[in-house]
Formats: sequence, C-alpha cells, structure tokens
Amino acid sequence: MSGAIPPVSESSAAVQEVADLLADAAASGKPCPPIRRLISAGDVSTAYAVQRLNNERRLAEGHRLVGHKIGLTSQAVQRQLGVDQPDFGALLSDMGVAQDDQVPFGRLLQPKVEAEVALVLNADLPNAECTIDDVIAATEYAVSALEIVDSRIADWDITFVDTVADNASSGLYVLGEQRVRLDEVDLAAVCMSMSKNGEVASEGTGAACLGSPLNATLWLARTLAELGDPLKAGDVVLTGALGPMVVAAAGDVFAVSISQLGDVSVRFAPEPASEGGSSE
Repeated sequence: MSGAIPPVSESSAAVQEVADLLADAAASGKPCPPIRRLISAGDVSTAYAVQRLNNERRLAEGHRLVGHKIGLTSQAVQRQLGVDQPDFGALLSDMGVAQDDQVPFGRLLQPKVEAEVALVLNADLPNAECTIDDVIAATEYAVSALEIVDSRIADWDITFVDTVADNASSGLYVLGEQRVRLDEVDLAAVCMSMSKNGEVASEGTGAACLGSPLNATLWLARTLAELGDPLKAGDVVLTGALGPMVVAAAGDVFAVSISQLGDVSVRFAPEPASEGGSSE
C-alpha cells in the first residue's frame, strides 16, 4: 500500500469547496449533490484531504478522535463502486451511542444500519509492515457492534470518492457489552443475524469482511501507519459489515446477535407528533 494515498493540502480550493458542501449538508440536514462533479473519479488523495479537513474542524470544536471505521470490506460492494480496496473514516467522541439510549429523530440524514465486529486496542500499531500477529497482540478485546452509517450526499448516490470525502459515510455506532479476547473467538467464523422490528433483515459471517475482521484491521493498521497517523492504544476499530446494510427510520428497533460475541441493539426515537394536533 506504500504511496497509495499521497498527501494533498487541505488548503486547496477544491478541498475547501467540497468540505464546505458536506459540512453544510450535515449542519442543515439537507443532503447535497454528489461531490464527484468536483473531484475526479480517481482522485482518492483529494477525497481523503476533504475528510481530514472536516474532521479537523470537528476536533477544533472540542470533539476527540476515539478510533476509526473501515468501509467497503465486501467484495460485492467494491465491485459495485469499481475499487479493489476498502476505505476508512474517523470515529469521533460524539458518535458513540449507548444501548440504553435512543437515536434522536433527525440527528442523521439518511441512516442505514449494519452489524460488525469491533476491536478495542490496548497498544499502538505504528509499523507499516505489521502482521496479523501484531494486530492480535495489540487488541484488548472484540465486541459485537452496530454501525449506523449515513450519507450527506442525496439518495446515497455515491462513488468511491464521494464516500471517502464524506468520512466513509460515518454516522454513529453502538458497542455490545460482552467483551471477548481474541484467543477465545474465531472472528472469521462468527455468524451474524440482525433483525429490524423483530424480523430478520440481514445475515452474514466474519468471512464476509475481507475474509476476516482481522484482515480488515491489518489493512487499516498498515494504511494509517504509512500515513503517519497510526492506530493507538484505546482506539475503537469498526472492522466492516458482516452482511447487507438496512435502511432505518424513526421508531425502528435493530437487534444483532453475533455468535461468540453476544448481542447489541439500538432504537431510533419515534418521529415527533406534528404541531397543532388534528386538522379536523
């Protein structure tokens, strides 16, 4: 992966323009048109520069970096977007949702939910030539997780550069409570079932995530180390979807069971009643 994402200045006019469009969409709750009209299809470096700029703006507002997410770990989705690698985004301190909390109506623009394995690290991974064994040694525990992905781009009309610029379509996430050491679980073999309002809506296995969530984490660790921003102790890593994502709406309840890792769930708050009562 060396040299795969050469740096682009966040001060460039194109980066500033695209970052402003995505930030305005998030602030207003109104999705913007695809940004690939401003960034060419192969210009991944500029797309990541947009992502960095908007994340730096949020850090300047007082949020903290708490980890990273990996996207596009499904080969089918990669083929759909015409790429041969995943992407990554930042997890900030306001993105975590406790299982007992509801996701407020209107907090996200176009939410979808997917089930994942999350890893929590207890050591840094600074080496761009690290191995699976290094990833295992640096992991404190694995846990079942729900990622609530979102897009600031209208109708999820995205290509690779669209989603990269948009922080890998990050939204919120929920971690389960059962913490499992990696010597107690085969992450490639775990089976996932996710229900929406009591009906099975998505199923999959750990192998659907680049063959194993550990493979996805290794890719992320090497990529971030090459960029000089390595994974660190305490980081949460959302390793990628184990099955298809599912559209979420106000009032929906999602529950996930991942074998060997336990359960995790999330509830979306109902839509507020309209003001003024009945029109009759």
